[in-house]
Order: sequence, then C-alpha cells, then structure tokens
Amino acid sequence: MKEKVERKYMRLSGLEPLILNENSNFINVGERTNVAGSRKFLRLIKDEQFDEALAIARHQVDGGAQIIDINMDDGLIDGKESMVRFLNLIAAEPDISRVPIMIDSSKWEIIEAGLQVVQGKCVVNSISLKEGEDKFIAEAKKIKRYGAAVVIMAFDEVGQADNYDRRIEIAKRSYDVLVDKVGFPSEDIIFDLNIFPVATGMDEHKRNAIDFIEATRWVRENLPNVSVSGGVSNVSFSFRGNDGVREAMHSVFLYYAIQAGMNMGIVNPSLLEVYDDIPKDLLERVEDVILDRRDDATERLLDFAETVKGSKVEKGVDLSWRENPVQDRITHALVKGIDAFIIEDVETARLQAEKPIDVIEGHLMIGMNVVGDLFGAGKMFLPQVVKSARVMKKAVGYLNPFIEAEKGEFQQAIGKVLMATVKGDVHDIGKNIVSVVLACNNYEIVDLGVMVPPEKIIAEAKAHNVDVIGLSGLITPSLDEMVYLAKEMERQNFILPLLIGGATTSKAHTAVKIDPQYKNAVVHVNDASRAVTVVGDLLNKKTANEYVANLKKDYDEFRTKFLKRGKEKSYISINEARKRKFKIDWETSEISKPNELGIQVLKQLSLKELEPFIDWSPFFRSWDLHGKYPDILTDEVVGEQATIMYDEAQTMIKEIIAKQLLKPRAVFGLFEANAIHDDDISIQKKGKEIAVFRTLRQQLSKREGIPNIALADFIAPKETGKTDYMGAFCVAIFGAQELADSYRAKEDDYNAIMAQAIADRFAEALAEYLHKQVRTKHWGYDSDENLTNNDLIKESYKGIRPAPGYPACPDHLEKETIWELLEVEKIIGVTLTESLAMWPAAAVSGYYFGNPEAKYFGLGKITDDQVTDYSVRKGITKEKARKWLHPTIADE
Repeated sequence: MKEKVERKYMRLSGLEPLILNENSNFINVGERTNVAGSRKFLRLIKDEQFDEALAIARHQVDGGAQIIDINMDDGLIDGKESMVRFLNLIAAEPDISRVPIMIDSSKWEIIEAGLQVVQGKCVVNSISLKEGEDKFIAEAKKIKRYGAAVVIMAFDEVGQADNYDRRIEIAKRSYDVLVDKVGFPSEDIIFDLNIFPVATGMDEHKRNAIDFIEATRWVRENLPNVSVSGGVSNVSFSFRGNDGVREAMHSVFLYYAIQAGMNMGIVNPSLLEVYDDIPKDLLERVEDVILDRRDDATERLLDFAETVKGSKVEKGVDLSWRENPVQDRITHALVKGIDAFIIEDVETARLQAEKPIDVIEGHLMIGMNVVGDLFGAGKMFLPQVVKSARVMKKAVGYLNPFIEAEKGEFQQAIGKVLMATVKGDVHDIGKNIVSVVLACNNYEIVDLGVMVPPEKIIAEAKAHNVDVIGLSGLITPSLDEMVYLAKEMERQNFILPLLIGGATTSKAHTAVKIDPQYKNAVVHVNDASRAVTVVGDLLNKKTANEYVANLKKDYDEFRTKFLKRGKEKSYISINEARKRKFKIDWETSEISKPNELGIQVLKQLSLKELEPFIDWSPFFRSWDLHGKYPDILTDEVVGEQATIMYDEAQTMIKEIIAKQLLKPRAVFGLFEANAIHDDDISIQKKGKEIAVFRTLRQQLSKREGIPNIALADFIAPKETGKTDYMGAFCVAIFGAQELADSYRAKEDDYNAIMAQAIADRFAEALAEYLHKQVRTKHWGYDSDENLTNNDLIKESYKGIRPAPGYPACPDHLEKETIWELLEVEKIIGVTLTESLAMWPAAAVSGYYFGNPEAKYFGLGKITDDQVTDYSVRKGITKEKARKWLHPTIADE
C-alpha cells in the first residue's frame, strides 16, 4: 500500500498572500519586467527611466499576472544595483507589490542582493545541478534561510534535460537532495522542465512538447507537493511572426500540460486562443504536432501555417492566387518563397506534362527566370532569392524519382560552375550565397567546399568539364593561393574564366597580382548580386570575346595607374621609421598591473550573455543588405526585408540557445611584457622570457611630427626598467558547421547560411564581451567603464585588441606564437590550418594592449628592407617572410 504523504501547499506573498492549492487556477507569471525578454524594459533600465519601467510592472499586474518575474541580466547594466533599486521602488508601489516577486538571474550575487531587499515571500529563478551538488546545496540553503521558494531548472553536470528520461532523472535527484540533505520545504520547490520548440523540421525535436507533458505528470505524481512551471512561448518559436498559429499552439500545449499537472508558467495572455474556438482543421494539425501523433505532423502544420500567415486564423488569408493557372501558382510560390503548396502544384504540372523533366525545364525555370529578373532589377533581395532556391529544391526533390524512373536527365543547365574556398582557408558563407544565387539562375554548381588544394580544383574542373572556376578566400594567404592557381591554369593551357571573391580580395589585387598570370578571363566579383551577370557575360557565345577583351583592357589600365600611384608615394627605411616611432613618456604614463596574471579559461559561458554584444550591421552586409543597424530596419529600400531577416535570426538564436546548438569557448592570458629591439615584444613570466611577438612598422614617409607606428610602441621598452603588461586571446563558437549541415541535409540553404552568419556574430560578440571582462575585471585598468554596445562598436574603450591578419599587424605567422603561448588547441580546441586560418571558422584571436595611448592604425605598405629585417628577427628565410608579407610590400 502506497504511503500517504501529507499534502502541503506553496504559500507566497507580496502585500497579499498567494496560496497554490488544488482549487487554484493556473498561476500566470508576468515576464515583461525581464531585460532578456523585453527590449523596451531593457532600454528603460539602461537609460535609468525607472518610473516608466515601474509602469510596465504595473501593467503586468493589471493584466492579470499573479507573480512578476524580474531579471536584470545584461552585460551593459549593473545587474546587482539595478535589481536592488527596482525592488526597492516596487516596495513603495502597493498596486505592484501586492503580488509576489520572482527574482530571476543566472548570477548568484544578483539573486542574493534581491533576496536581501524584497518584501514578502518571493521565488528565486533559478538554481540547478549544472555546477554540481556542492554549489546547488549551498545556494539552496541560503534560499531556505531567506524563506523563499525556488525554481529548479532541469539541468545537471551533463547538460540540459531534453527528453523524458533526463527530465525525471534530474527532477528526482534534485528533489532528493533538496528534501533529504537541505531540508527544503517540498511545497516551495518549482520544477522548470524545459519547454523546447516543436515543428522545427528536426526529428529529435518531435517529442519536445509531449516529453515535457509526460514528465510533468510523473513529477506531480511522484514528487510530493512540488509545482511545475515553464516558458510557454518557447514551444512555438518555429512559427514566430504567425500569431494565429502560435496562439493555437500555446492553448493546445497548456490544455494538455495543465491536465498533467503544470500549475504555473510564463504566458503572454495576448498570445492565447480559447481552446474551443480554435478552428478544427488547425486544431487537428496543432495537436498532431504537440502530441507527436503523426510522422508528417510538422510538414502538415507548416503547409497549413502558410495559408494563415500574417493574419488571425479565424479571419483567414487571401489565397486568391491559388485559383490561378498552375504556372502562375508555381511562379508566385517561387517569388514569395512559399513552399506550402509547391508539391501539389508540381504534381499537377507533372500530370499535364509529357515528361516530368518538362516541369523543371518549363514551369520551374519560367518561375526562376522571374526571380532572376526581379533580383537583377533590385526588386528582390538576396535573402528572398535564397528562399526561392529552397522552394525550387523542394520541387526538384519531389520530381527526381519520376525523372529517374524514366531514365531521364536534366541537361538544360546553361553552364557549370566549380566553386571552392582555396587551400588553408575555411570561410565559405559568401561562396555558399553565390552558389545558391547561380543555381537559382539555372547554373549547375560543383561545390568543393573549403580548404581545397589547387591540384584538386584543377582535377575536378577537368572531371566535371566545368565552364567557370570560382575561388573564394577570406584571409590574406588565400591571395597567394589564387595567384598560384592562375599560374597553374596558364601552364596547363586552361581557357576557363576565373572568378575571384572573398573578403580580402579586391579589384586591385586581382588586376595587379592575378590577371597578369592568366591570359584568359580573370574577374573580381565583389558581391553575389553581380555573379549572375558576370557569369552570363562570360558564357555568352556571341559577346564573350568582346566582354573579356574589355575586361582585360580595364584591368591593364587599372594596373598601370595603381603601380604608378604606388611609385608616387615615398617610403623610408626601417631604421629611419624606427627613429620616428610613436613616443610615450614612460615616466608619467599609466601602467596598470593586471589583477590576474597567466592563462585563464572562461567556463560556463552562455550565449544569452553574449547577445547584447552582437554588432548586427555586418550580419546584414553578409546578405548584401547594406545599412547600419538599427536604422537599416526602417530603410525605405531594404528595411522590410532587413526586418524579416532580423526576426528570423532572432527565432533561430532562441532555438540555438534553448537547445545549446552552438558552444562558445574562450582562452586568454595576461603577461608581463617589455618592448625589445624596437619592434619586438618580450613576454615574460616572473622576469623570464617565455615568448616574443614580432611587430611591423609603418614606412610611409610622413610630414614632420607624425610618427611611424608599430604595436611595440605601446609597450614600455626594457631599458626603461619598468614592467609593462600585454594580453592575448582566442575565442570561438563550435557547432556552426554541424548545424548548417543539418539544414543542408534538408536542402535548406537559407537557414544553413543563416546559422553560419549567426555563429560569426556570436564569435565577434564573444570577443567584445571578453575584452570588456578583461578591461573591467581581469586586468581591471578600467573597472568603472560604462559603455553602451554602440560605444563598443565604435571602439570607444580604453586599450585595443588588434588581431593578426588585420591592418595593424597583417602577419598571420604571429598566430603561431599566440597558439603556443596560450596552448589554444589543447585548452579550447581551436586549430590553425596550413594558411593559419582558424577552425572552426567562427573564431577570433588577437592581442590586448592596455595603455591609454594605444590606438588602432593601418600598417600600409612596407619595403623590402623591413622584410629582410623581419626574416632575421623571426628566424625564417627571406622567401618565407616575403610569402607571408607580400600583400604589403611596396616595391612589388
């Protein structure tokens, strides 16, 4: 006989009591006073507009919130101070403070500061086992002493619980520790069992909702007196922007979760539909997804969702285009990127066609030609074209089995293009975008991926009988690879056009370095929107010869002017440049000793903490949408598309964070340092040299009084007798390639490219976040810094973090010294290719200089005598030095 357990009820309070018993309705937690969940609230707290922030809290209570969740976790505000100040202000507002408070933070110091000032009996959100039982028990004991209830996240040392078994395993273990070891009142325990998105298209996500519901049932039946909570909106992230479907999903989820025992949660009442009012056709599809009742549940809901997107379900949507002829329907779907009906329409077209191949060569290519024309006319933007490609791939994927059954073959591609990122380079976002755009315009793409050696490029070009070769590269050593390949193509008498693209490439380098090595066409393509036109001109049999002749003439004239311009500039010797070095008065200059010397690793990094540090402007540039964030969102030309992309990126980021699909890692070190031999920096440990960084110096002749700078100038010379300091770092985001590949496996290039672009933004954000931590905490030379994200983007901080390969230090060879000094590969797993590109691609490395006079600068071109000098200092041959420095050598 099962032992009868005494039933106890959670009792919370503000000015008024809140008792959760069997007669209580679902308890709604208001979340708009959360800086992570409300951009408006974050802005008000940042601007210290606390009266308006209080108005949001008041609105939450007036709207029916029975508990208000308060979170101040943001990298650009003092979370502890803001939490205390806001709670104290709430205490003076009876219409707000009548309800209990949920103190929400991932930082214990903020939670404890809140517990010390909050009135009534509150809830702490949250603690977990992720850092082990000892810390869990210590925090639980303090919460018990403060008399608060607590939210326990289903998270342990292994990670977040993402299935039924893991949820109940962690809940049971947490409960036993709290009740048996801490003596925590069982009625004051709330489990957040992790609500994750469903209908993402990934099989492993199909049971996210039903596993939560069944785990809730188990917890309520087997762990006496506890409550179960969660953030309900998470379940519908896949349908952000489609409020009608989201409302239905929330209502269905709650309908079953509440039956299973979920008794509280974060719910936006405006995104809830009355269960009985949900249209039956939508209800069936939503329940199929939430309860995982059919293998094709996700596809059926996605298809249906397109019919109601942008409007309330009950109001329907304009589907008048569905009454048009099949060609018009297919064209409309391709232009709008709607794949809900494409299978139905291509099947109709197939039944009408003589052969299934005719649907591709006819209906689909007619539609894609419209896409190409609109794109060329500037009436469609790159992200829309990539979405069109997704629809096209889905249609072709459906038709392929019919074509193969008839042993047919699609032979109507207008050209075949080989695309490759050159040897030693790992960056491929731009290449992938160009590939998709060309494929949309009926070019067959042979994509060799990244780090492709020249012999493979040539062999594959011959094997596939391609019409064009496209090369991509981001780091400066890639430029040499492109020159080498052009020479090899010339030696082997190739006649194929050669396309050059990537961040470090330019018309100047193409014209001066690559074009002279290859007698046939070489053309620099600076963005994806030009690729179709350029390839079309190169392959047009009637006009190609004239186009190439004009191109060669243009590059020849450009090369002549460029080389002449270079000779007009005056350069000084390296010895003379050193005499004109940037001089700092080391007797009066501020030298700050770091609070923590040596190598350090950032552990338990959260992508959530990095979000506020993201610079979004480069994200839009990677998609050929030009403008500065946030102004680009309201731009007359690209604003609408930019806003759509931004919202889609936010949706993906939420899923990435919820499922931990990307993993941030960071290592850095702060060391004793002195400048030696003018341009070298000696890194020391307790006075003993452990590494040397070689820096390069500007050599352009300048007017009197303007210095020729090297990075070594910002470090106190050895002869001053002063000990100075310098840092180095490497940060990376792992998992982007795997995530992108998972999308490509479903022929979803759009989201694959999106995932890589987001990973790049997080890598840069992590570099920015870490630099701030170094300035304010680990080195601590600017502990009172209070800068906005815009200030950080403008580099308004004290000190600099230049990176090898960039203007102040273009030599990638110095990365090897960073890797040895910090043991980068051993500690965080970031590797260097033979061209010294970092893998994974979403990575940043560099130096930290803390002197107040340190500044960013461009090295410019250097002369051959500095190359000779550098080779001696570095201990390498002059030929090797020239290889790595040649893009900056003036006398070439």
